[in-house]
Amino acid sequence: MRLAPGSTIGIVGGGQLGRMMAMAAARLGYKCHIYDPHYRPCAAEVAGAFTRAAYDDSAAVARFAEACDVVTYEFENLPVAPLAALGDKLRPGTRSLEIAQDRAAEKRFIEGAGARVAAWREVGSEAELQAAVAALGVPLVLKSRRLGYDGKGQAWIRDADEARTAWASIGDAPAVAEEGVDFKAEFSVLIARGTDGATSAFPCPRNEHDEGILRRSTVPAEAPCDALAEGAIATAAALAAALDHVGMFTVEFFACADGPLVNEIAPRVHNSGHWTIEGAATSQFEQHIRAICGLPLGSTALVAGGAVMDNLIGADVDRWPEILGQPGANLHLYNKGEARPGRKMGHVTRLK
Repeated sequence: MRLAPGSTIGIVGGGQLGRMMAMAAARLGYKCHIYDPHYRPCAAEVAGAFTRAAYDDSAAVARFAEACDVVTYEFENLPVAPLAALGDKLRPGTRSLEIAQDRAAEKRFIEGAGARVAAWREVGSEAELQAAVAALGVPLVLKSRRLGYDGKGQAWIRDADEARTAWASIGDAPAVAEEGVDFKAEFSVLIARGTDGATSAFPCPRNEHDEGILRRSTVPAEAPCDALAEGAIATAAALAAALDHVGMFTVEFFACADGPLVNEIAPRVHNSGHWTIEGAATSQFEQHIRAICGLPLGSTALVAGGAVMDNLIGADVDRWPEILGQPGANLHLYNKGEARPGRKMGHVTRLK
Protein backbone atom coordinates (compact mmCIF):
# COMPACT_ATOMS: atom_id res chain seq x y z
CA MET A 1 0.00 0.00 0.00
CA ARG A 2 1.35 3.42 -0.99
CA LEU A 3 1.22 5.99 1.81
CA ALA A 4 0.21 9.44 0.56
CA PRO A 5 2.05 12.64 1.50
CA GLY A 6 0.45 14.26 4.54
CA SER A 7 0.40 10.91 6.36
CA THR A 8 2.16 10.49 9.70
CA ILE A 9 5.28 8.36 10.12
CA GLY A 10 6.02 7.22 13.66
CA ILE A 11 9.71 6.89 14.54
CA VAL A 12 10.68 4.92 17.65
CA GLY A 13 13.89 6.48 18.93
CA GLY A 14 14.79 10.14 19.02
CA GLY A 15 18.51 10.20 18.20
CA GLN A 16 20.33 11.56 15.17
CA LEU A 17 19.15 8.79 12.85
CA GLY A 18 15.54 9.59 13.71
CA ARG A 19 16.32 13.27 13.23
CA MET A 20 17.67 12.77 9.72
CA MET A 21 14.79 10.43 8.82
CA ALA A 22 12.29 13.08 9.93
CA MET A 23 14.05 15.73 7.84
CA ALA A 24 13.94 13.48 4.78
CA ALA A 25 10.27 12.66 5.39
CA ALA A 26 9.35 16.34 5.61
CA ARG A 27 10.93 16.92 2.20
CA LEU A 28 8.48 14.36 0.76
CA GLY A 29 5.51 15.94 2.53
CA TYR A 30 5.15 13.54 5.45
CA LYS A 31 4.67 14.40 9.10
CA CYS A 32 6.69 12.59 11.77
CA HIS A 33 5.88 11.62 15.34
CA ILE A 34 8.84 10.72 17.58
CA TYR A 35 8.59 8.22 20.45
CA ASP A 36 11.43 8.33 22.97
CA PRO A 37 11.85 8.20 26.78
CA HIS A 38 14.28 11.12 26.99
CA TYR A 39 13.38 14.69 27.91
CA ARG A 40 14.71 16.46 24.81
CA PRO A 41 15.66 14.00 22.06
CA CYS A 42 17.23 15.74 19.09
CA ALA A 43 14.82 14.15 16.59
CA ALA A 44 11.84 15.76 18.30
CA GLU A 45 13.17 19.21 17.34
CA VAL A 46 12.44 18.56 13.67
CA ALA A 47 9.22 16.52 14.02
CA GLY A 48 5.58 17.52 14.21
CA ALA A 49 4.78 15.51 17.34
CA PHE A 50 6.60 13.88 20.23
CA THR A 51 5.56 11.25 22.76
CA ARG A 52 7.79 10.85 25.79
CA ALA A 53 7.33 7.38 27.26
CA ALA A 54 9.27 4.23 28.08
CA TYR A 55 9.95 1.82 25.25
CA ASP A 56 8.34 -1.01 27.23
CA ASP A 57 5.14 0.94 28.02
CA SER A 58 2.71 -1.09 25.91
CA ALA A 59 -0.22 1.25 26.52
CA ALA A 60 1.80 4.30 25.45
CA VAL A 61 3.07 2.47 22.37
CA ALA A 62 -0.53 1.60 21.43
CA ARG A 63 -1.65 5.23 21.75
CA PHE A 64 1.35 6.34 19.72
CA ALA A 65 0.56 3.83 16.99
CA GLU A 66 -3.02 5.06 16.72
CA ALA A 67 -1.67 8.50 15.80
CA CYS A 68 0.57 7.10 13.04
CA ASP A 69 -0.05 5.58 9.62
CA VAL A 70 3.21 3.62 9.60
CA VAL A 71 5.85 3.11 12.30
CA THR A 72 9.59 2.54 11.97
CA TYR A 73 12.59 2.55 14.33
CA GLU A 74 16.03 4.12 14.35
CA PHE A 75 17.90 1.52 16.41
CA GLU A 76 17.49 -2.14 17.24
CA ASN A 77 17.88 -2.41 21.02
CA LEU A 78 14.15 -2.16 21.68
CA PRO A 79 11.67 -4.38 23.53
CA VAL A 80 9.99 -6.49 20.87
CA ALA A 81 6.69 -7.33 22.61
CA PRO A 82 5.18 -3.80 22.65
CA LEU A 83 6.09 -3.28 18.99
CA ALA A 84 4.78 -6.69 17.93
CA ALA A 85 1.25 -5.40 18.54
CA LEU A 86 1.69 -2.97 15.63
CA GLY A 87 1.53 -5.77 13.07
CA ASP A 88 1.86 -4.64 9.45
CA LYS A 89 2.03 -1.00 10.53
CA LEU A 90 5.61 -1.61 11.74
CA ARG A 91 8.24 -1.49 8.99
CA PRO A 92 10.73 -3.20 9.22
CA GLY A 93 9.00 -5.92 11.22
CA THR A 94 9.93 -7.46 14.54
CA ARG A 95 11.77 -10.37 12.91
CA SER A 96 14.56 -8.00 11.87
CA LEU A 97 14.68 -6.61 15.43
CA GLU A 98 14.81 -10.03 17.08
CA ILE A 99 17.72 -11.17 14.94
CA ALA A 100 19.78 -7.98 15.06
CA GLN A 101 19.58 -7.40 18.81
CA ASP A 102 21.03 -10.80 19.78
CA ARG A 103 24.51 -11.56 18.42
CA ALA A 104 24.13 -15.32 18.76
CA ALA A 105 20.78 -15.33 16.93
CA GLU A 106 22.30 -13.00 14.34
CA LYS A 107 25.22 -15.31 13.60
CA ARG A 108 22.99 -18.39 13.39
CA PHE A 109 20.70 -16.53 10.99
CA ILE A 110 23.57 -15.33 8.78
CA GLU A 111 25.08 -18.81 8.56
CA GLY A 112 21.65 -20.32 7.94
CA ALA A 113 21.21 -17.98 4.99
CA GLY A 114 24.47 -19.24 3.47
CA ALA A 115 26.75 -16.32 4.34
CA ARG A 116 30.08 -16.52 6.15
CA VAL A 117 30.99 -15.20 9.59
CA ALA A 118 34.13 -15.61 11.68
CA ALA A 119 34.37 -18.83 13.68
CA TRP A 120 32.48 -18.31 16.93
CA ARG A 121 31.09 -19.91 20.06
CA GLU A 122 28.18 -19.01 22.30
CA VAL A 123 29.34 -18.22 25.84
CA GLY A 124 27.19 -18.32 28.95
CA SER A 125 29.76 -18.82 31.69
CA GLU A 126 33.45 -18.43 32.39
CA ALA A 127 33.90 -22.16 31.85
CA GLU A 128 32.32 -21.88 28.40
CA LEU A 129 34.61 -18.95 27.64
CA GLN A 130 37.63 -21.02 28.57
CA ALA A 131 36.35 -23.76 26.24
CA ALA A 132 35.91 -21.20 23.44
CA VAL A 133 39.49 -19.99 23.92
CA ALA A 134 40.69 -23.58 23.67
CA ALA A 135 38.63 -24.20 20.53
CA LEU A 136 39.19 -20.91 18.68
CA GLY A 137 42.60 -19.92 19.94
CA VAL A 138 43.74 -16.34 20.48
CA PRO A 139 43.32 -13.59 19.68
CA LEU A 140 39.56 -13.59 19.99
CA VAL A 141 36.99 -10.96 20.86
CA LEU A 142 34.29 -11.44 23.47
CA LYS A 143 31.04 -9.58 22.74
CA SER A 144 27.93 -9.37 24.91
CA ARG A 145 24.95 -10.85 23.10
CA ARG A 146 22.75 -7.81 23.70
CA LEU A 147 23.02 -4.01 24.01
CA GLY A 148 26.47 -3.73 22.50
CA TYR A 149 27.31 -0.94 20.04
CA ASP A 150 30.24 1.35 19.18
CA GLY A 151 32.65 -1.02 20.89
CA LYS A 152 30.65 -1.25 24.13
CA GLY A 153 30.28 -4.68 25.74
CA GLN A 154 33.42 -5.99 24.03
CA ALA A 155 36.78 -7.25 25.25
CA TRP A 156 39.77 -8.65 23.38
CA ILE A 157 41.54 -11.76 24.64
CA ARG A 158 45.08 -12.00 23.30
CA ASP A 159 46.35 -14.49 25.85
CA ALA A 160 44.42 -17.36 27.44
CA ASP A 161 45.13 -15.91 30.89
CA GLU A 162 43.05 -12.83 30.01
CA ALA A 163 39.79 -14.79 29.76
CA ARG A 164 38.73 -14.26 33.37
CA THR A 165 39.33 -10.49 33.19
CA ALA A 166 37.48 -10.23 29.87
CA TRP A 167 34.49 -12.13 31.25
CA ALA A 168 34.30 -9.80 34.24
CA SER A 169 34.66 -6.70 32.03
CA ILE A 170 31.38 -7.43 30.23
CA GLY A 171 29.59 -8.09 33.51
CA ASP A 172 29.46 -11.89 33.21
CA ALA A 173 26.73 -11.37 30.61
CA PRO A 174 25.72 -13.92 27.95
CA ALA A 175 28.11 -13.41 25.05
CA VAL A 176 29.67 -14.71 21.89
CA ALA A 177 33.38 -15.35 21.40
CA GLU A 178 34.66 -14.66 17.89
CA GLU A 179 37.92 -15.72 16.33
CA GLY A 180 40.18 -12.76 15.56
CA VAL A 181 39.87 -12.00 11.83
CA ASP A 182 42.83 -11.18 9.60
CA PHE A 183 41.19 -8.62 7.33
CA LYS A 184 42.52 -6.03 4.92
CA ALA A 185 39.72 -3.50 5.32
CA GLU A 186 36.14 -3.03 6.50
CA PHE A 187 33.24 -2.02 4.29
CA SER A 188 29.47 -2.00 4.38
CA VAL A 189 26.53 -2.64 2.10
CA LEU A 190 23.59 -0.26 2.44
CA ILE A 191 20.60 -1.72 0.64
CA ALA A 192 16.93 -0.78 0.59
CA ARG A 193 14.11 -3.29 0.18
CA GLY A 194 10.63 -2.12 -0.71
CA THR A 195 7.22 -3.52 0.16
CA ASP A 196 7.22 -5.27 -3.23
CA GLY A 197 10.57 -6.97 -2.57
CA ALA A 198 12.53 -4.71 -4.94
CA THR A 199 16.03 -3.86 -3.75
CA SER A 200 18.50 -1.09 -4.48
CA ALA A 201 22.03 -0.81 -3.08
CA PHE A 202 24.31 2.19 -2.69
CA PRO A 203 27.98 2.08 -3.70
CA CYS A 204 29.87 0.40 -0.86
CA PRO A 205 31.80 2.67 1.53
CA ARG A 206 35.10 1.66 3.08
CA ASN A 207 34.94 2.23 6.84
CA GLU A 208 37.64 3.13 9.34
CA HIS A 209 37.07 2.54 13.06
CA ASP A 210 38.89 3.60 16.20
CA GLU A 211 38.12 1.85 19.50
CA GLY A 212 34.99 0.35 17.96
CA ILE A 213 33.58 3.69 16.78
CA LEU A 214 33.21 4.56 13.11
CA ARG A 215 35.46 7.51 12.29
CA ARG A 216 35.42 7.74 8.49
CA SER A 217 33.57 6.31 5.51
CA THR A 218 34.95 6.70 1.99
CA VAL A 219 33.11 5.96 -1.24
CA PRO A 220 33.74 4.45 -3.63
CA ALA A 221 35.63 1.83 -1.68
CA GLU A 222 38.89 0.97 -3.38
CA ALA A 223 40.90 -2.26 -3.31
CA PRO A 224 40.38 -4.75 -1.82
CA CYS A 225 36.76 -3.83 -1.08
CA ASP A 226 35.75 -2.96 -4.64
CA ALA A 227 36.42 -6.47 -5.93
CA LEU A 228 34.18 -7.94 -3.21
CA ALA A 229 31.29 -5.50 -3.54
CA GLU A 230 29.14 -7.43 -6.03
CA GLY A 231 29.12 -10.60 -3.95
CA ALA A 232 28.59 -8.67 -0.73
CA ILE A 233 25.57 -6.85 -2.19
CA ALA A 234 24.08 -10.19 -3.26
CA THR A 235 24.60 -11.50 0.27
CA ALA A 236 22.94 -8.44 1.81
CA ALA A 237 19.96 -8.75 -0.55
CA ALA A 238 19.55 -12.43 0.39
CA LEU A 239 19.67 -11.63 4.12
CA ALA A 240 17.09 -8.84 3.75
CA ALA A 241 14.80 -11.14 1.76
CA ALA A 242 15.12 -13.92 4.35
CA LEU A 243 13.84 -11.47 6.97
CA ASP A 244 11.12 -10.09 4.66
CA HIS A 245 12.69 -6.78 5.61
CA VAL A 246 11.20 -3.47 4.44
CA GLY A 247 13.38 -0.36 4.62
CA MET A 248 17.11 0.27 4.74
CA PHE A 249 19.26 -2.71 5.71
CA THR A 250 22.99 -2.54 6.47
CA VAL A 251 25.54 -5.34 6.48
CA GLU A 252 29.08 -4.69 7.72
CA PHE A 253 31.80 -6.82 6.13
CA PHE A 254 35.45 -7.69 6.66
CA ALA A 255 37.44 -7.77 3.41
CA CYS A 256 39.55 -10.92 3.76
CA ALA A 257 41.94 -12.66 1.40
CA ASP A 258 39.43 -15.49 0.81
CA GLY A 259 36.42 -13.21 0.35
CA PRO A 260 34.02 -11.13 2.45
CA LEU A 261 33.02 -12.12 6.00
CA VAL A 262 29.88 -10.67 7.58
CA ASN A 263 30.66 -8.80 10.78
CA GLU A 264 27.15 -7.73 11.77
CA ILE A 265 23.83 -6.48 10.45
CA ALA A 266 21.77 -3.40 11.26
CA PRO A 267 18.09 -3.34 10.21
CA ARG A 268 18.03 0.43 9.65
CA VAL A 269 19.78 3.46 8.26
CA HIS A 270 23.42 3.47 9.29
CA ASN A 271 26.28 5.80 10.20
CA SER A 272 28.33 4.55 7.25
CA GLY A 273 25.64 5.86 4.92
CA HIS A 274 25.56 9.48 6.08
CA TRP A 275 27.60 10.49 3.03
CA THR A 276 24.52 9.75 0.87
CA ILE A 277 22.84 13.01 1.96
CA GLU A 278 25.13 15.01 -0.32
CA GLY A 279 26.87 12.22 -2.20
CA ALA A 280 24.03 10.22 -3.76
CA ALA A 281 21.01 11.09 -5.86
CA THR A 282 18.80 9.77 -3.04
CA SER A 283 19.95 9.76 0.59
CA GLN A 284 19.68 6.62 2.69
CA PHE A 285 17.14 8.47 4.84
CA GLU A 286 14.86 9.34 1.93
CA GLN A 287 15.30 5.81 0.60
CA HIS A 288 14.12 4.39 3.92
CA ILE A 289 11.07 6.66 3.90
CA ARG A 290 10.32 5.66 0.30
CA ALA A 291 10.57 1.96 1.19
CA ILE A 292 8.36 1.98 4.29
CA CYS A 293 5.75 4.17 2.58
CA GLY A 294 5.48 1.89 -0.46
CA LEU A 295 7.00 4.43 -2.85
CA PRO A 296 9.38 3.64 -5.73
CA LEU A 297 12.98 3.41 -4.58
CA GLY A 298 15.20 6.29 -5.68
CA SER A 299 18.45 6.33 -7.61
CA THR A 300 21.57 5.43 -5.63
CA ALA A 301 23.97 6.92 -8.18
CA LEU A 302 26.86 9.08 -7.00
CA VAL A 303 26.43 12.79 -7.75
CA ALA A 304 30.20 13.39 -7.84
CA GLY A 305 33.35 11.29 -8.04
CA GLY A 306 32.80 10.08 -4.49
CA ALA A 307 32.59 11.28 -0.92
CA VAL A 308 34.33 11.16 2.45
CA MET A 309 32.31 11.33 5.66
CA ASP A 310 34.00 12.02 9.01
CA ASN A 311 32.19 11.65 12.31
CA LEU A 312 32.50 14.45 14.87
CA ILE A 313 32.93 12.57 18.13
CA GLY A 314 32.98 14.20 21.54
CA ALA A 315 35.02 17.41 21.54
CA ASP A 316 35.49 17.19 17.75
CA VAL A 317 32.25 19.13 17.49
CA ASP A 318 33.97 22.22 18.93
CA ARG A 319 35.67 22.58 15.55
CA TRP A 320 32.38 23.56 13.90
CA PRO A 321 33.42 27.19 13.16
CA GLU A 322 36.59 25.98 11.45
CA ILE A 323 34.69 23.35 9.43
CA LEU A 324 32.07 25.86 8.33
CA GLY A 325 34.85 27.96 6.86
CA GLN A 326 36.19 25.12 4.72
CA PRO A 327 35.04 25.15 1.08
CA GLY A 328 33.10 22.00 0.21
CA ALA A 329 32.53 20.89 3.83
CA ASN A 330 28.92 19.83 4.44
CA LEU A 331 28.44 20.08 8.20
CA HIS A 332 25.67 18.29 10.12
CA LEU A 333 25.25 18.98 13.85
CA TYR A 334 22.83 16.86 15.87
CA ASN A 335 22.25 19.21 18.84
CA LYS A 336 22.60 16.35 21.32
CA GLY A 337 23.79 18.47 24.23
CA GLU A 338 26.91 17.53 26.18
CA ALA A 339 29.85 16.44 24.02
CA ARG A 340 30.91 13.39 26.01
CA PRO A 341 33.89 11.26 24.91
CA GLY A 342 32.76 8.68 22.37
CA ARG A 343 29.46 10.45 21.68
CA LYS A 344 28.58 11.13 18.06
CA MET A 345 27.80 14.83 17.90
CA GLY A 346 27.69 15.39 14.15
CA HIS A 347 29.42 14.62 10.88
CA VAL A 348 30.95 16.36 7.91
CA THR A 349 30.89 15.16 4.32
CA ARG A 350 33.18 16.31 1.53
CA LEU A 351 32.54 15.40 -2.11
CA LYS A 352 35.45 14.36 -4.31
